[in-house]
Amino acid sequence: MQGAARHAIERSMNELEFTFADERLMALSSGALWWPAARILCVSDLHLGKSERMARRGGPMLPPYEVQDTLMRLETDLAATTPETVICLGDSFDDLAAADALHNEMVTWLTKLMAGRRWIWIEGNHDAGPVDLGGSHLAHYRHGPLQFRHIAEAGQDGEISGHYHPKAKLPTRARRVTRPCFLVDDQRVIMPAYGTYTGGLHSDDSALTALMQPEAHAILLTTPPLRVAMPR
Repeated sequence: MQGAARHAIERSMNELEFTFADERLMALSSGALWWPAARILCVSDLHLGKSERMARRGGPMLPPYEVQDTLMRLETDLAATTPETVICLGDSFDDLAAADALHNEMVTWLTKLMAGRRWIWIEGNHDAGPVDLGGSHLAHYRHGPLQFRHIAEAGQDGEISGHYHPKAKLPTRARRVTRPCFLVDDQRVIMPAYGTYTGGLHSDDSALTALMQPEAHAILLTTPPLRVAMPR
């Protein structure tokens, strides 16, 4: 199954369904990816503790609410999907010191979210080492036809990755608006950043156009999510 025929799309208010590697996946408007058949919820680039890291390094002072905001959205997605496995696709913490600096109530909240399910921490370039929060700590993970890693690798199939925080511009009658997005082609899915203070790389950046096939699509995080040809 090739091209547009491979991406069967159905709409709802908070999700957009598509087929990838012959598996039915759902892009959620939060930026999470839901794989119903495997009961896997995947999120990427939470960057928990970014405001603490910025303050520690003398950068701009950010409102210190990003951990709460990110965990609140994650809790909502967990309640809606009831996954058996959660995959955090790297850069879950802005660095290891940010993980160590999490307030006790945030650690307790995250521990409660992890309880009763398998939790996989994929190594990222910001948090390459393990954290003391339980779960499995892996460089990459494969389940059936899909493989999960932080940074996309050339020549892979059925690959789901993060790292680039893709975003795309959408023209409207009044102006262009920019939204985080999934990038999808027949070989890979690149996920948007799930964290609150994460920024992003435009889809027309050469780092992304070199990875994605010409027929790639972007799924913008609108309500409902919107599928468009990948802006280049």
